Amino acid sequence: MNSFASASHAQSTALPFSRLHTPVEDLYPRLFDAILERRIDEGSRFTEDSLKAMFSASRADVRRVLTQLSHEQIVVLRANHRPRVAAPDRELIRQTLHARRLAENTLVRLACQRPQPDDLKCLRTLIEREKRAIEQARRGAAIRLSGEFHLQLARMAGNLPLAHFLRSLVPLTSLAIARSQGSTRSSCAWQEHLALVEVVERGDVSKAGMLMNRHLDHLEQTLLGSDHGHCAVG
Repeated sequence: MNSFASASHAQSTALPFSRLHTPVEDLYPRLFDAILERRIDEGSRFTEDSLKAMFSASRADVRRVLTQLSHEQIVVLRANHRPRVAAPDRELIRQTLHARRLAENTLVRLACQRPQPDDLKCLRTLIEREKRAIEQARRGAAIRLSGEFHLQLARMAGNLPLAHFLRSLVPLTSLAIARSQGSTRSSCAWQEHLALVEVVERGDVSKAGMLMNRHLDHLEQTLLGSDHGHCAVG
């Protein structure tokens, strides 16, 4: 377990983050990756000051990112308490996966109706970044980018309320993947994502729905089942 004390103590015993200046747009993925890699976990004792020192970020930026992570159910914020990483239970994970299946079955079919070249290029770029993160053993980044793929696919669908709904579900799923003892294999996620892009580009609604269901089946088996032979996907 990591243990963070006061800001002054954190400066001498900080986790191995770079001390380069961190703009707020980079702070969210770096902090989220640290949580997904369990360098910061549910047992960690951290403060705004300790994060400010570690990331060379302003207190306002740290607070903004913590608030965002709180809205995503990744971090728990309570008055007069230190922030802490959430620990979703099995039932919440089950409900989240059920909600994702309902949303993504619709979203992937809508995406097939309007596959724009720029959107497809963005999806392929995310897949390449996910693949590179896996090859470089950056597990946190790989999990986060896997989730970003699903969010970009949702944006393609053109239904903003439904895409916003999915945005509330994906980060929590990513946290569950990171905490799962059976999710050590993630190397096939990018291949499943690539297959989805190819059928969306062709506008094959039926095949896209089938692949998305299979993809989410693998995720459910990873997080709720006992079959560890499947890859973890976000």
